[in-house]
Amino acid sequence: MKRTKIHIVYTEPEPLRLDKHLANLRLQELHSRTFIENLIAEDAILVNSIPVKKSYLLQENDEIQISLPEAPEIELQPENIPLDVIYEDEHLAVINKEPGMIVHPGHGNPDGTLVNAILFRFAEQLSTGRHPSRPGIVHRLDRGTSGLIIIAKDDRTQAALGDLFARREIQKTYLAISSGIPDPLEGRLENCIARSLSNPRQMCVASEGKRALSHYKCIKCFHYFALVKVNLETGRMHQIRVQFAHANMPILGDLLYNTRRYVHSLMPQNMKRKATELLTGHLLRQALHAWQLKFIHPITGKELELYAPLPEDILYTLNWLERYFAIDTDSPSINLLLEENKQW
Repeated sequence: MKRTKIHIVYTEPEPLRLDKHLANLRLQELHSRTFIENLIAEDAILVNSIPVKKSYLLQENDEIQISLPEAPEIELQPENIPLDVIYEDEHLAVINKEPGMIVHPGHGNPDGTLVNAILFRFAEQLSTGRHPSRPGIVHRLDRGTSGLIIIAKDDRTQAALGDLFARREIQKTYLAISSGIPDPLEGRLENCIARSLSNPRQMCVASEGKRALSHYKCIKCFHYFALVKVNLETGRMHQIRVQFAHANMPILGDLLYNTRRYVHSLMPQNMKRKATELLTGHLLRQALHAWQLKFIHPITGKELELYAPLPEDILYTLNWLERYFAIDTDSPSINLLLEENKQW
């Protein structure tokens, strides 16, 4: 059977057990500690090309090679999952994806995805997609990111939308809550992004990566935090999350590129418990929302400008920030600020 390869470089200065490090990475493909231990016992996980025990202590710059059996082909099943359809015609639909929903099936997630939901909602009215497990899917959003995503109902529309994305003629605007205030309050983030060698789940800024460009504008500042509007000029994986973390203002709630310790470091001691309550009881994902899509319909020529309302967890977080970290208590409400900022 064909096997999937994963390559990881251990970059920590302190030694750590192999099995513990792999479990800490929380890779979707390594779904349990037992599964990891079985792979090690089968010599499917090597360190510096040599079989080792699960208790092997990794040293800095050790290279871990993982050989995974290819997952069996997933048989897609329609599922009656509620969808918030913002726009629909005979060619395409635009969905307001809820946070926590995976876009398409993959390792460890054969169902409960957006694909399963649109198969039920639109039945045979979907493009074949670029992959058998992704009918209708033109682009994607991270699991924890909420907001607007376009679905193609036929192959012609899918190809035309793909061309619009390639020519950067689809304007994508996100709202994010940053841990730290942008300086300057309006500007651009431009660098190159590549996959991290130390954690395959992460992307990182690297000279050998692909160019990534984002424009941002601070809509509202709080003490230690900010509500920021971000317009993507490129569409790299995890682009906003990586660039904001690299600029020392990681997205609040982002478990992959931010930490509770970093959030605590921004604020006084007497507020740290409140922050912990927020991040463990209310905001359980990155505070990132695909807010606006603006493009010319590739088939009808109609100009579409669509918005997805802020979800409850982000609204709760903004109210929490207003309560505990407001700078100007007389500033307009969030809804008024968003109305004022609809035009870039």
